[in-house]
Amino acid sequence: MNIFSLKNKKTIVTGGSSGIGKAISIVLAKQGALVYILDMDEKGATETITSIQKNGGKAVFKKCDISIKKEVDDVINSVAGSEKKLDIIINNAGIAHIGNLEKTSAEDFDKLFSVNVKGVFYAMKSAIPFLKTNGGVIINMASIAASVGIRDRFAYSMTKSAVVGMTLSVAKDYLDYNIRCNCISPGRVHTPFVKGFLKKNYPGQEMAMFEKLSKSQPIGRMGRPEEVANLVLYLCSDEASFITGSDYAIDGGFTRLNN
Repeated sequence: MNIFSLKNKKTIVTGGSSGIGKAISIVLAKQGALVYILDMDEKGATETITSIQKNGGKAVFKKCDISIKKEVDDVINSVAGSEKKLDIIINNAGIAHIGNLEKTSAEDFDKLFSVNVKGVFYAMKSAIPFLKTNGGVIINMASIAASVGIRDRFAYSMTKSAVVGMTLSVAKDYLDYNIRCNCISPGRVHTPFVKGFLKKNYPGQEMAMFEKLSKSQPIGRMGRPEEVANLVLYLCSDEASFITGSDYAIDGGFTRLNN
């Protein structure tokens, strides 16, 4: 039996050009999903699509700034097409910010809110009419920063807490339409963002800080994008048909075991 099959499932992945989003796109396409990557990074998205096609999968790039409602509406309408079909949407795109309350400017706050909160809102609002037709799945990318206090993540934590709240609300409101909505809260995952963060903030000390950050998770290492992608796959599949309104920590024990 082919478990975790997503054959012919029309799927949107925002932020699929790199890191976790890239891994999600590749894993879902491998299981038969037709993946539409919504991103601003055409070069990165093209690389993701090439990887998918080499393995016999199907993927399409749609340039989209998720913080602009009209762009989101236009792209999702085009993906749904004349058959008005959409099965899965993964709201993965987001931006990070380092800083406590005093070091967060109003401009920083607004930018994070526009992408991390409004972007998720716009995508879900645009997709929901198509999902209501035959049911479907929404996965939102939150963070452990929504559940535990993390130093210098004031604005970022705010946005991810909003994602968790929106997830619960949508899960409750659309039960009768057979729409399942869950979110995932990763801990530290070894992505290009981490490399850039270390290079910018700890020049010359990258390896030492990488080890320190890795060991801050009880399991002793950072996560891999593919590990998050495999959890997304499960939650999108029929094997997870009894699961909705949940926030899944995938954090090497950080949330519960750091004491």
